Amino acid sequence: MSIGFPRSTAIVPRLELVARTGSTNADLRGHAHDADGWPHLSVLATHDQTAGRGRLDRTWVAPHGSALAVSVLLRALPAEPASRGWIPLLAGLAMAEAVAAQLPDEEVAVKWPNDVLVDGRKICGILAEAASDAIIVGAGVNTAMTVEQLPVATATSFAAQGVDVDEDRLLATYVTALDTRLTDLVAAAGDAVASGAHGAVTERCATVGQAIRVSMPGDRTQEGTAIGLDAEGRLLVVSEGVEHAISAGDVVHVRPAGN
Repeated sequence: MSIGFPRSTAIVPRLELVARTGSTNADLRGHAHDADGWPHLSVLATHDQTAGRGRLDRTWVAPHGSALAVSVLLRALPAEPASRGWIPLLAGLAMAEAVAAQLPDEEVAVKWPNDVLVDGRKICGILAEAASDAIIVGAGVNTAMTVEQLPVATATSFAAQGVDVDEDRLLATYVTALDTRLTDLVAAAGDAVASGAHGAVTERCATVGQAIRVSMPGDRTQEGTAIGLDAEGRLLVVSEGVEHAISAGDVVHVRPAGN
């Protein structure tokens, strides 16, 4: 069912809007084996997700009707597995562009690797997961969430920004941008610099130039200053004069570098 999403339905091969589910990513993973029924760019979405997950296995739950959870099935992937690490970054970039289209007067950026921020507050989180010969990209966007419903002071929503979001336009813009960026990456044989992915993500990334703390798998932490992204999309962090390349982690912006 995709009633209410005519623009999105026109550009994706399959769009299913379910009333309630535990996890759109888990549901879509269950369909990943069916390439004919669920082709590249198929979308599964809901306004009521009860068991969503974020990075480092954190849970993500939103009050019914306050957020849009959407998962996209990607099958047209770069041949080089290492290049697929750019896909979550491209998803964050694409969602930032979709959010910015409806919040033109706000500063919309990406906190590495793919949280979307509006004026420094999180409006969307993204989680990419590998399936058989596919990648599933899940996004949770705070749409109608009131200020009182926001889980933390560092979160925001379209409603909190005073905007009644057009979800169909948001989804269509997001999927179109993600498809374009991924198509360019595949055409460049997975070269993020040649495809323009490296430059575009870096330009939109609010983490670059910040003093940060990164929580990584295994209860490890790294503090330092983020100076950029390498060719594989890893965050380059300088700590006590030593440069570290971080491939996964949860970032906290401590303060702007030099302040």
